[in-house]
Amino acid sequence: MNELLEALWYILPAYFANASPVIFKGKTPMDFGKSFVDGKRILGDGKTWRGFFGGLFTGVLIGIIQYQIKPDFYGSFSIALKLAFALSFGALLGDLIGSFVKRRIGMERGYPAVGLDQWGFLVSALVLAYPIKTLTTGQVLFLLLVTPFIHWGANVLAYKLKWKSVPW
Repeated sequence: MNELLEALWYILPAYFANASPVIFKGKTPMDFGKSFVDGKRILGDGKTWRGFFGGLFTGVLIGIIQYQIKPDFYGSFSIALKLAFALSFGALLGDLIGSFVKRRIGMERGYPAVGLDQWGFLVSALVLAYPIKTLTTGQVLFLLLVTPFIHWGANVLAYKLKWKSVPW
């Protein structure tokens, strides 16, 4: 497999985990409507438990499907499962950190934060997955380059499918 395609294959669970909570939605916000010490919401209504666990489930499912298609990429099912979980959890954690930062600086829910929205989930996913299976520096740089475009395209698609109310 080409090194750049391998990087995209590797990160797929994180991409799916990051994109899928919009489908699951949910009612109960992860911050339970609570405010931080600054008086602003911790995360906001857009981050729900159902969305979080739906995203985690989706990312891990993608990793299991990937293992069925290309088991030699992982070496064992155990590694594939651990990697899919780390990438998915990392992506969702990065997104939560981004929401926390956006609330601190007064950005409204759904308002785009260039860089933070596109790279926060990616960097967090890569950091959590690092001990399990690593990418080369070139592959990481490639993902940093293409992820904003993939993120933008996924958001436009979700908007056109009426899963999101805004195209960002």
